[in-house]
Amino acid sequence: MTDDDPGPALRTAALEELLVERGLVDPAVVDGFVRTYERDVGPLNGATVVARAWTDPQFREWLLRDGTAAIASLGFTGPQGEHMVVLEQTEQVHHVVVCTLCSCYPWPVLGLPPSWYKDPAYRARVVREPRTVLAEMGLDVPPQRRIEVWDSSAEVRYLVLPRRPARTDGLTAEQLAGLVGRDAMVGVAEAVEPS
Repeated sequence: MTDDDPGPALRTAALEELLVERGLVDPAVVDGFVRTYERDVGPLNGATVVARAWTDPQFREWLLRDGTAAIASLGFTGPQGEHMVVLEQTEQVHHVVVCTLCSCYPWPVLGLPPSWYKDPAYRARVVREPRTVLAEMGLDVPPQRRIEVWDSSAEVRYLVLPRRPARTDGLTAEQLAGLVGRDAMVGVAEAVEPS
């Protein structure tokens, strides 16, 4: 199956039509959920937070000191975002986030968790052999950089503040946000260099 395969979309539409026809689902409610996760909850929110930290030193300091309040000041709040801690990538330390018990994840700033984040293999292995797992995911962390693994929980969730890529001094916050993917905010990737 390829990304161009219309099968999943057709099956989803048929299932939704059947559920609506039987009165089990209100289409307005479904549309509301879709809008919420496309516009209001998702990686773009986190990328907006990161771009603001890259362009505003006072915000960055506040974000690292009180992630919950700083993130909330941008309007990103809600369930699974009540207690946020922000971890800054540096030349000395690389942070990566996992939830070893289930899949605790900061939905307001990262949206829905990717399937690999919930996978038992990732959850177990990234704690034991983080450098190997990161390499398998395409991120080679230099040997001189220490890797710290942070275990997310129902009490605290983490957002990684990636290092700002080189050659980005003249970019706007919106352009910078476009360089930040969800995986960089979990610590399994870096922010991308501008093309």
